[in-house]
Amino acid sequence: MWTLTLPVREWLRSLPMIAVFLIENPLLVPVLMLLMAIVCTGIGYLLLKARRQWILWTLTALSVVPVVALTLVPTRTRRMDDIPFCTPDFHLPTLASVEMVANVGLLFPLVYFSALLTRRPLLMLAAGVALSAGIETLQALVRSLGRACTTGDWAMNSAGATCAALLAGCTIALADRATAKRAASTRFTSDAETVHGDQHRL
Repeated sequence: MWTLTLPVREWLRSLPMIAVFLIENPLLVPVLMLLMAIVCTGIGYLLLKARRQWILWTLTALSVVPVVALTLVPTRTRRMDDIPFCTPDFHLPTLASVEMVANVGLLFPLVYFSALLTRRPLLMLAAGVALSAGIETLQALVRSLGRACTTGDWAMNSAGATCAALLAGCTIALADRATAKRAASTRFTSDAETVHGDQHRL
């Protein structure tokens, strides 16, 4: 049973209700991350097949909102002056580590939909890794944000961006294959109708 200490309880009171709920139920976070990946993949595949670029543009733009809200909006607390510029912190996430698992999913929608939009997963992966590094640097430089720079956050963001780029590459390949099959089927039907028409005239 996961119990909360008094300082943690005091800290939780300053968080939104959804954050408190997720922290008190940490095993739900990886489930939500998996559902997010499945939903993004399904939507992305359908949009690629339908060639709805404007919807991909919209989803890419909307994906920026949570990134900014969760990383650059000032918190109620101010960073202490004795906190180092950026804390080295490299370790693998566990299912119960809410913040680390959430960091994996932070850039996932943005990298995924932008990769589908540009059809350049590797370029968007590089952009996502660079964006995470820029965010961590800004958090370190602007102490008034009340946020801390850690290499662990960057590593988890980058891991999520890598998963998004790989999944986007697979989605693009599957959508292209489906489109090619549909085009071949249409061409075959058209050729068959032409041959049938020629035979009918003869």
